Amino acid sequence: MTAQPIDILQRQVSGPVITPGSPDYDEARKVYNAMIDRRPAAIVQCADASDVAVVVRQAAETGLELAVRGGAHSVPGFGTADGALVADLSGLSSVTVDPSGRTARAGGGVTWGAFNEAAGAHGLATTGGIISTTGVGGLTLGGGIGYLSRGYGLSCDNLLSAEVVTADGKTVTANETEHPDLFWALRGGGGNFGVVTEFTFRVHPVAEIYGGPMFFELSDGPAVFAYFNEFIKTAPREYGGFPAFQIAPPLPFVPEDRVGEPFVAVVSCWTGSSADGEKILQGFRDVAMPVAEHVGPMPYAALNSAFDALVPPGLQHYWKAAFVGDLTDEAIQTHMEHGSRVPVVNSTVHLYPINGACHDVASDATAFGHRDATYAVVIAGMWPDPADNEANTQWVREYDAAIAPHSQGGGYINFASADDQSKVAANYGANYARLQEVKRSYDPGNLFHLNQNIRP
Repeated sequence: MTAQPIDILQRQVSGPVITPGSPDYDEARKVYNAMIDRRPAAIVQCADASDVAVVVRQAAETGLELAVRGGAHSVPGFGTADGALVADLSGLSSVTVDPSGRTARAGGGVTWGAFNEAAGAHGLATTGGIISTTGVGGLTLGGGIGYLSRGYGLSCDNLLSAEVVTADGKTVTANETEHPDLFWALRGGGGNFGVVTEFTFRVHPVAEIYGGPMFFELSDGPAVFAYFNEFIKTAPREYGGFPAFQIAPPLPFVPEDRVGEPFVAVVSCWTGSSADGEKILQGFRDVAMPVAEHVGPMPYAALNSAFDALVPPGLQHYWKAAFVGDLTDEAIQTHMEHGSRVPVVNSTVHLYPINGACHDVASDATAFGHRDATYAVVIAGMWPDPADNEANTQWVREYDAAIAPHSQGGGYINFASADDQSKVAANYGANYARLQEVKRSYDPGNLFHLNQNIRP
C-alpha cells in the first residue's frame, strides 16, 4: 500500500490506523480462527460510522480489498485478507436499551455478551447465538439462530432498523419504509450489501430461564434423538434447546471417570416457569437417565455464555452446515456413526431447531431462504493443535457427506466454510435471485465480496 492512502486514512479517521510497521500490528490482525493468518495493508479501528465510510471509500477508490470485521468470529476469516483494508468495528460497541419501547440499539462491533448484559439489566433479550463472544452483526446478517428462535424468531426477524454504509460510502437507514429492499436483503443476505454500523432490535421479556446441559450415554443416543424429533414438532415455544454431540469437559457435575468421553447431549432453554420447565425436561429423563446434568434456573445471559470456555480465540476451525426437515431413523443412525467420533472437547455437532416462530415468517418476507427447515445442523470442527488439521478436517468432511442424503440442500451461511462458495445459491436458498437483484442495486462492483458472496 502506498503512503498516500495511509495518509488519507490517518487524516480522515478518528480511530487508530494500524499498519505492518505498527507495534501492535500482529495482535490487531489476529482473528478468531487461528487457521487464518493474513497480513492486511491496514487495520482501521473505526470509532464511528464516518470512519467506516472513509475506509469503504478508500477501498473503492484504490481497488484494495475490503474486509469488514465485527466480532471476528467468521470461520472462513472474512474479517481479514492479505493486502486488504480492514474496517474493524470493535470500537462501535455501544448498546442502548429502551425498556418501555422494548427496543435496543447496538453498534456494529457489539458482541452478544455485551448486548445480553445491557438488555438483561432490564429483564429483556432478543434471539442471539450460543457463544457470547460472537458478534451481533455477523450473526444477525446471516439470519441469527439461537436459544430464543422458536419463541421469538431469528435475530433478523427482530431487526427493526439498520444504519448502513453502502458501497458508495454513503450512510443510509434501512427499515420497512426507508430502503426497504436493502432492509429485506440484510435479514439473511450476509455482509453483501454494506457495513451495518448500528442495529435496532425488538427485545422481549426474558430474564431467568430454566435449563442447561444433560449428557446421555451414546447407547441411548438413538432414543434421545428420536424423542427430541417428535417432541420439537409440537413443543411449547418457550422451549429452545437442541441435541448435540459433546465430549464431556472437566466440570464439577461430570463424574470424574467420564471426563473426556463422547456423549449425546441435550442443551435446554425454557423461558416459562421453572415448574413447567422441570416437567418438560423430565420427558428426556423418562427416555434415558442422564450420566450428568447441570440443569436449573439461571439468567439467560449465563446460558448464552456457558460454552465460551470451550471455544476461546486461537483454535483451528473448520465447519460444515446443513438444513434438515425431519430426523429419520436412517439420519439418526448416520449422526450416531459420525458424531460419536467427535475428535476433541472443543469440537461439537449441534442440531438447532428453527421451527416455531421461525415458521411464522413468510419465506419471502426476509432474505433468509430456508423457512421450511426444522433444523440447522452445524458440524463445528474446533481444536487447538494445527498438527490435527488434516485428520479433523477429514472428520468434518466425511460427516457432512454422510448426512447430505438426509438433508434438504444448502446450509446456514454463518456456519459455512471458505470452500463453500460453490454452494452459495443453495445456502441462501429460495430468495437467491432477488438477493442478486438487490446486490446489483447496492453493490454492482462487488466491493463487499469477502463473505459468502452473492455475485451481482
